[in-house]
Amino acid sequence: MKINSTSTADILLTALAPAVWGSTYFVTTEFLPQGYPLHVAMLRALPAGLLLLLLVRTLPHGKWWARSLLLGALNFSFFWAMLFVSAYRLPGGVAATVGAVQPLIVIVLSRVFLDTAVRKLAVVAGLIGMAGVGLLVLTPGAALDGIGILAGLAGAASMAFGTVLTRKWKPPVSSLTFTAWQLTAGGILLVPVALLVEPALPSLTVANISGMAYLGLVGAALTYLLWFRGLSRIEPSAAASLGFLSPVVATLLGWLALGQSLAPTQIVGFVMVLVSVWLSQKSQMPPKIVAVVTPTRPYA
Repeated sequence: MKINSTSTADILLTALAPAVWGSTYFVTTEFLPQGYPLHVAMLRALPAGLLLLLLVRTLPHGKWWARSLLLGALNFSFFWAMLFVSAYRLPGGVAATVGAVQPLIVIVLSRVFLDTAVRKLAVVAGLIGMAGVGLLVLTPGAALDGIGILAGLAGAASMAFGTVLTRKWKPPVSSLTFTAWQLTAGGILLVPVALLVEPALPSLTVANISGMAYLGLVGAALTYLLWFRGLSRIEPSAAASLGFLSPVVATLLGWLALGQSLAPTQIVGFVMVLVSVWLSQKSQMPPKIVAVVTPTRPYA
């Protein structure tokens, strides 16, 4: 059975989000001031969230205040903080490989919170994806750091919880409004952390402002709108597997824009990631229904 056109469109639109997130490393290293990850995360979330709030002109109500704060923390504040701790303490390849455990965590959480069956093919796809990411980004001299690994696992678990709870709660508003709530909440939670942990930002250049505008408007507002829309339409484990596309895009950008080499093992990893994403989507297809036709006996 083939995926219907609507499902295919939903998957492709949702896949745009992690694909665009793969450009974050390139934009951060080439356009942003170095050494201010929490400020950058806050400025990526809060202005975009406030802009969307101005467009939708709808605030949370009742239990959605607490839920928006929690999801904002899981999907943005805590996740981004752990992501940066992991990135600073681990080589990029190790950090990406640790973070690639997220689809497997989503499978477990979906079973607990959504009563979704654990499909063997989805687990196999997750393991292949992790191995593919490892081949894509790991280097022979990659060093390990305990705190960095724990931070990477905590970040993956945070995003996994956010992914599953977003699907479970299904807010009574549009994806645009729900994105505005979470981005604003995540940005507000990051403000005191950024101000307490990091020094004040230096004077920003035109390149800095352009990079932040891209990360906020495209890398946050647009992509998370597509992401949350996708989570309302496809299974969380299928959506989470699309996250493997981020290191693929990051590697391709490094090769195309920064002149970085692309080794044969990375090409193998690239293929494995694509196979993993395909298998994960295939695992969500309903089983084929085979019609059994019983031959009729002619009348005597």
